[in-house]
Amino acid sequence: MYAASSSVSAPPRSLRPRPGAGGPYLDPARPAAPVLGAGRPRRPAGLGTQPLSGRIDLSGPQGAQLRTALASVHRICPEFAPVQVLRRSGRSVLLVGTTGRSTAVAKCLLDHSPAWAERYRHEIAAYRSFVRHRPPVRVPRLIAADPDNCTLVIERMPGRVAALQRHPVETPPRADIRAALGAICRLNAWRPPAGTFDAPLDYAARISRYHELGLLTDRDMGDLQKLLHGIAHAAGRQGMGQFCHGDALLANILLSPAGPVLVDWEHAGWYLPGYDLATLWSVLGDAPLARRQISQLAQAAGPGARDAFLVNLMLVLTREIRTYETAVQRSMHEVAPGPAQPGTAPSGEEQRLLLRRLHDDCQLARRAVRAAVGTR
Repeated sequence: MYAASSSVSAPPRSLRPRPGAGGPYLDPARPAAPVLGAGRPRRPAGLGTQPLSGRIDLSGPQGAQLRTALASVHRICPEFAPVQVLRRSGRSVLLVGTTGRSTAVAKCLLDHSPAWAERYRHEIAAYRSFVRHRPPVRVPRLIAADPDNCTLVIERMPGRVAALQRHPVETPPRADIRAALGAICRLNAWRPPAGTFDAPLDYAARISRYHELGLLTDRDMGDLQKLLHGIAHAAGRQGMGQFCHGDALLANILLSPAGPVLVDWEHAGWYLPGYDLATLWSVLGDAPLARRQISQLAQAAGPGARDAFLVNLMLVLTREIRTYETAVQRSMHEVAPGPAQPGTAPSGEEQRLLLRRLHDDCQLARRAVRAAVGTR
């Protein structure tokens, strides 16, 4: 169990939240009243747009889970006063509350399976390391943590989430993409002290696993292995390492006047160069200019960096395809057909359209990989 000293606690903040802000880590904001004749709002409302009610339902089986989660939080942060449940799933719960005069967010794991517990402990270790070694991007300050019970209490940051969905339905504004990309590039240029972070991704094992699942063809596996061998031969395994967030989605980036804030550090560590860029490229399907800029940044460091970006891109896109194929199958078997809302597509149809786009993107990346192999 670990409780941070007072110097680590979040200082009081007087920043006023922007109207219409949304997202799980945001300060409470009152939704703006609609204006007659106004156009379509810039982005849909999110969880953070609702004012904090101060009411938490602790009744029933779900209430028992919340009581257990709150007990874990109070063991490491007795001054935490819960106000509202921001996000809840079968695996975890996200609570917002106060610690003295500041606002904090508590993340508690409900499903203590080994894989999920490891992810939470990895994120706790990342926030601990940021206490001594601050990255060149804004991150929430650590208040308290308990890796044994997978409980984390961090500062609640002001701002609005760059995108509410993993794959945004509407293209985010260019300014938002530019701010997110700048933060990712600054983070990728950072080199934390040796031994602070490990390498979360075993590239050879991941390629073999996707091949066994039928997600990669024999030629795909051979081409990716050739690129990996070329990268290792050209610069060495450690020479090509780059520190990455590991899940650089727009949904994990908060935008504020003080600068972007990166949250959810469960996968942070050393990757081949361009992993974060490949992640961002994969979710910007309707932003060709941003994709072109990302590709240019990935290739600026030479052929080795280009090949590393292509390997990352193939693995990221294959993971997304696997995720959404499972989601489509689940929606076909579990969701009963019903009348669709006017002007909106059913979630299952949106998933199928996204899956088709991901397959097209993977074909594009596959051709680029084969072209890169041909130049070696």
